[in-house]
Amino acid sequence: MNTIALVGNPNSGKTTLFNALTGSNQHVGNWPGVTVEKKEGKIRYKDIEYNVVDLPGTYSLGAYSEDELVARDFILKGNPDIVINVVDATNIERNLYLTTQLLEMGVKVVIALNMMDEVKSKNIYIDMENLSKKLGVPVVATVASKRRGLDDLLKETVLSFDRKQINHSPKYGENIERELKSIKEVLSGSDLEYPMDWIAIKVLEGDREVIEHIREKNSPDIVDRILETGNGSSDYELEIIDKRYSFIDNIIKHSVVRPDDNKETLTDRIDKVVTHKYLGLPIFAVIMFVIFQLTFVIGEDLLGGFVASSIESFGEIILESLENLNAPPMLISFIVEGIISGVGAVFEFIPLIVVLYFFIGILEDTGYMARAAYVMDGIMRSLGLHGKTFISMIVGFGCNVPGIMATRTLESKKDKMIAILINPFMSCGARLPIYLVFIAAFFPDNGGLVLFSLYALGIIMALVVGRIFSKTLFKEESSHFIMELPPYRLPSFRSVLRDMWDKVWDFIHRAGTVIFVVVSILWLLSILPMGVEPYSQESILGQIGTLIAPIFKPAGFGTWQASVSLFAGIAAKEAVVAILGMVYAGVSEGSELIYAIRDVFTPLTAMSFMIMVLFYTPCAAVIATVKKETNSYKWAIFMALYTFFIGWIGAVLVYQIGSLLGF
Repeated sequence: MNTIALVGNPNSGKTTLFNALTGSNQHVGNWPGVTVEKKEGKIRYKDIEYNVVDLPGTYSLGAYSEDELVARDFILKGNPDIVINVVDATNIERNLYLTTQLLEMGVKVVIALNMMDEVKSKNIYIDMENLSKKLGVPVVATVASKRRGLDDLLKETVLSFDRKQINHSPKYGENIERELKSIKEVLSGSDLEYPMDWIAIKVLEGDREVIEHIREKNSPDIVDRILETGNGSSDYELEIIDKRYSFIDNIIKHSVVRPDDNKETLTDRIDKVVTHKYLGLPIFAVIMFVIFQLTFVIGEDLLGGFVASSIESFGEIILESLENLNAPPMLISFIVEGIISGVGAVFEFIPLIVVLYFFIGILEDTGYMARAAYVMDGIMRSLGLHGKTFISMIVGFGCNVPGIMATRTLESKKDKMIAILINPFMSCGARLPIYLVFIAAFFPDNGGLVLFSLYALGIIMALVVGRIFSKTLFKEESSHFIMELPPYRLPSFRSVLRDMWDKVWDFIHRAGTVIFVVVSILWLLSILPMGVEPYSQESILGQIGTLIAPIFKPAGFGTWQASVSLFAGIAAKEAVVAILGMVYAGVSEGSELIYAIRDVFTPLTAMSFMIMVLFYTPCAAVIATVKKETNSYKWAIFMALYTFFIGWIGAVLVYQIGSLLGF
């Protein structure tokens, strides 16, 4: 099957184009051996099916981050038939730098000149025919968010499969060309996987990955001879970069006409307010507070009751059906009290998760989240952290696993390690159902405020711990913060809904697999040994909980039920609610968990419990990701232990101080 690869800068609209091309016919996984996300999809054009691969967004194809390595390795080793280079037409100079590197590789390229509607609104003229001629590749105008130009892009891409293409790459000058020729002569006859011209350029730039590749494929003598040519000199690397930009400048000069007046744009006017030195942070806080309030108003008041009643009705129907079939009591107990009470308790909060992800998706799609990272940069630097660290923290609000994966874009080892170790303090979507059940039970009138406070407290703790680590464990000097702020855009609701659905489906998938397994195992432990009262302290589960309960007594929730739920939460945080729903089934009139926990918790112990959940050991998937990202069990174990300690200290302080104050 023919393969099409999509590559482009972050914020170029590449993923929007991918979604527009493939629709629902796509799947997400990880690239072999790394944690970088891999998106693939299928598209049918004129009765022929094509495989489309969405490569990680990157500004270049160097070897500075895992994203860059994954993208360039797939282009060179994955043998895509065509590479569609998505270029943000409003920022064409910056985007064409990646294009020059693709041209140097000698691969077949089709340029999707995206966001052409914004170009028109800014009175910018782009001579696409001349641009295509100067680059030696087809150029097609697109507006991916509005699905414009997609047919033309597909038509040009398919035609390029059988079309001979001569890329016009930059000229590097006599000095560099002489060095490149010398390197190619030394490598002549070598067994290498990459194009010779490209290898020579990367060697001259001092690309360690490429030099190591040569070392593996050839004798050390050849590597020594290459190194004698003076490759890797910063002067050569800077000169090559300069030649690329000169090449781009010459193309822009003859292909792009901008209006003479450099008038202030709407983006400029908005940024004067939202990125203001003093107003930026309060505005960010207000926006997030409003989102949490709307999450409760829409998710709980309008949708939550419907889902809860539906699950309760479903449980009654299943119970009645099983009784009519004379099913064994143990089977009835497992399905109704174990699975439906456990997993169902998690599913009840899907509406709130949907609403929260929807609003955060809008903030990301409009370009505001990039401003939030920019606003936080000053605070981050004052604490010895990198500004980009906050981007991975924002990603962690959805799930800590991709939040930790997002740290791969940080070039400094110090920045990456700190960002990894503090990311679990970000309240992921899995913690949300736990917060919501306690808020609904004890703080229904102030749900938005309590939820906002928990998220804010997580950020504050992450910054404090990051500061401590910066001054103790990692003392190297941090790098500078460089980030592109995209122009504000109206959100693509198709893209927002697609991203929201992916996250919600991941939540449902975890509830239907991991949580099901955890609940099943713990249900079995809760009815054994045979003859004891199910879900009692005499069961194996009750005995385990009783054993660890004293640890949590100073925090006010030293019950065996609360203890086993926290223990299960290390497997997956959603399991906390699932286990509470199972062990408290039938505690009070009706089977609703909210009413049940009111009998065994108080507002103070509920707050103490939520603080524990906020800070304590992340789930097994996060710990495994830390091990993979750091290539060390040491850091994975360190994270599991130090976060538990902070969670316990925080919960104890809340309960003990609250008790002294009479709460």
